[in-house]
Amino acid sequence: MQKIVKTIIFLIFLFILSVFFIGLNRDTNYNTANQINKEIPDFKVSYLDKENFFTKNDLRKNNFTLINFWASWCAPCRIEHPLLIRLSEEKNMKIVGVNFKDKKEQANKFLGELGNPYDVSTKDTNGKQSVLFGIYGIPESILINKELIVIKKFVGPLSVNDFNYIKEIIK
Repeated sequence: MQKIVKTIIFLIFLFILSVFFIGLNRDTNYNTANQINKEIPDFKVSYLDKENFFTKNDLRKNNFTLINFWASWCAPCRIEHPLLIRLSEEKNMKIVGVNFKDKKEQANKFLGELGNPYDVSTKDTNGKQSVLFGIYGIPESILINKELIVIKKFVGPLSVNDFNYIKEIIK
């Protein structure tokens, strides 16, 4: 009987140890490759300053769209903002801002101070719609074409290299 108890304890210990090592060997880096060349999901977000909703179908009229997920409390969002302002001058692309888990007053203050690069400003107050896009942190941006296919996803603040890449794609 004592031998059976020791064997069971050993097997439980071995199982826990195995689970631990499997967890350590998993790739924890966020991989966006599975989203590239796929159509964006259906979504429905409120406008930042209106009562209506903005949906996937509203994006079909743009040749290219950059969907930018941001918040006023996000320090890296301030870093990328000047590049978004410059990208907003592009004629072949629209920028949709999705304000993520933020207060409307703070979002409007942020845009008032730094400028508004967005052709359309929307909000995702509880973050549920952003999850559909695979957003796990902000800022993140998604470049899509007229067919609503993801060309590239940018995790973190846009860099000068990202800026140049976007300009090259949309020309």
